[in-house]
Amino acid sequence: MTPHQATQHIVLVGACYLDTILRQGTSVPRYPQEDEKLRATEQQVRRGGNCPNSLQVLQQFLAAEGALASPPAIETQLHLVSPLPQRDSPATEQILASFGRGPSPPVDFDHCLFRAGHMTPASCYVLRSAATGSRTIVNSNTLPDMTVREFTAIVGAMTGRAAGERGHASTGRNAGRWWWHFEGREPATTLACMRVLRQELGESVQISVEVEKPGREGLRALAAEADVAFFSKSWAEDCGYTSSEACLLGERPARATVGAGDTFIACVLYGLAHRCVWLNREAVLGFAVDTATLKVQREGFDELATDALANSKHQLHPNSAR
Repeated sequence: MTPHQATQHIVLVGACYLDTILRQGTSVPRYPQEDEKLRATEQQVRRGGNCPNSLQVLQQFLAAEGALASPPAIETQLHLVSPLPQRDSPATEQILASFGRGPSPPVDFDHCLFRAGHMTPASCYVLRSAATGSRTIVNSNTLPDMTVREFTAIVGAMTGRAAGERGHASTGRNAGRWWWHFEGREPATTLACMRVLRQELGESVQISVEVEKPGREGLRALAAEADVAFFSKSWAEDCGYTSSEACLLGERPARATVGAGDTFIACVLYGLAHRCVWLNREAVLGFAVDTATLKVQREGFDELATDALANSKHQLHPNSAR
């Protein structure tokens, strides 16, 4: 990266979980009835959460760019903002280690909210039924949520530090390009945080948000404030939208639907925020759909980006300017 080029920052704001997945073979045989005992012959514990999952996929794409003949000239820095247990707790160490080392581009965790005195992470327990394919999820989270005041301080620290580190004192706190993505968990707090970004960073910031839970008050306001909104199928159905027949053609059985939406979001952020631009936004969406389709046919995220780039019908066009 030459000295005059600005860094592209992609910041994901959302909860981080440790998932416990119970299954027999590929799942438990069926959803248990009350007081019934079922045997799960396999238990998997892994880091989860919508934003952390998307970051893992983004890491893979950025690492894969090194193999391109003409890699993008712009440096991209990934950041996670999430409440986590105490910094030296075993749970936090496990979460941070899950993002890997070595060739994977590092994720900046410096502005996560490490809650002193809290040793237990946000936890998610998943029962997958072989009979119906359903996923039953029970969440537990005793970590205090992020406040607007905390977020405002994070924005100041992150943007000020980024400018100072890269020697762009003349450009002030707005040095670099900023894309902030929110998991729409707490609509009132999230909306206030989005408005903090508009006030602090002005036109230099792009904001996206995930709108997932139907009926949750305040999500429409989040979508209206964002530059890009990701709507879930359940949200669309709750709003009365119906899918065309083309959306159902060529469906394949899903092995692991956990993380498909997070993969889709990662691909769109990669295409739009990273500025490694395809011919048009329709191509970005097509690539995101194709990669999410690959995800549901495998367990976990390993080698997902490499396979997606190798099999993509959508040609990648590096472009450092819009």
